[in-house]
Amino acid sequence: MNFNELVDIVAKLRGPDGCPWDREQTRESLKQYLVEEFYELIDALDENDDKGMREEMGDLLFQIVLQSQLSKEEGKFDINDVVADIAGKMVQRHPHVFGDKNLNTSDDVIEWWEESKKREGKNHDSAIGGVPRSLPALLRARKIQMKATKVGFDWNRIEDVFEKLEEEIAELKEAIKEKNHREIEDELGDLFFVLVRIANFVEVNPEDALSRTIRKFDRRFRHIEAAAAGQGRKISDMTLAEMEVFWQEAKKK
Repeated sequence: MNFNELVDIVAKLRGPDGCPWDREQTRESLKQYLVEEFYELIDALDENDDKGMREEMGDLLFQIVLQSQLSKEEGKFDINDVVADIAGKMVQRHPHVFGDKNLNTSDDVIEWWEESKKREGKNHDSAIGGVPRSLPALLRARKIQMKATKVGFDWNRIEDVFEKLEEEIAELKEAIKEKNHREIEDELGDLFFVLVRIANFVEVNPEDALSRTIRKFDRRFRHIEAAAAGQGRKISDMTLAEMEVFWQEAKKK
């Protein structure tokens, strides 16, 4: 099968004799599946799972075609318009590939890209505008900070960022001491924000860094569970000292 056949399949699913579930779907109801399929693709990419990538790319593509079919039914646009728009945009924003403009470095390309967006009327009322509100918090913080850095709103030395980190830790400790839940939440947010700034300073994606730590914790915790099961016990029956022995064992592995 090819792409056009997929488009026809989606149209039939939404048609009068199609699937009751598909026919009931709206943009709002489909948003959760769009998000889920995206993150399942990210998982497959992280695991370098070729079969999984192929499958999840297909699932994500299905959601795009389905959303486009809803728009077609409303008489707004269809999947061909979506494809034409992105193809035209890519050609326009890559004159060094499809034209005779000289852009020799990645920085040159990024600068041209930003200029192109301005010409397309995608200006924002702020230097930190244009960052999607629905992005995961760490990614959104990173994007906003990078935009602020471009206009000079940033520390010059990482040592200054570490000083700010220590300041935020002290403020968090004070909030916890005072048992002020709202202040604790605010100070935790400030602490995360500074940690993102450190990540940007050393050119590390904080979302990737945290995801790696979560996967590492997952592997080690499951090792403890397996060790407990090997002794005919539940992990909840183990002492913290016993868990620590197997945790260190997992680290060595």
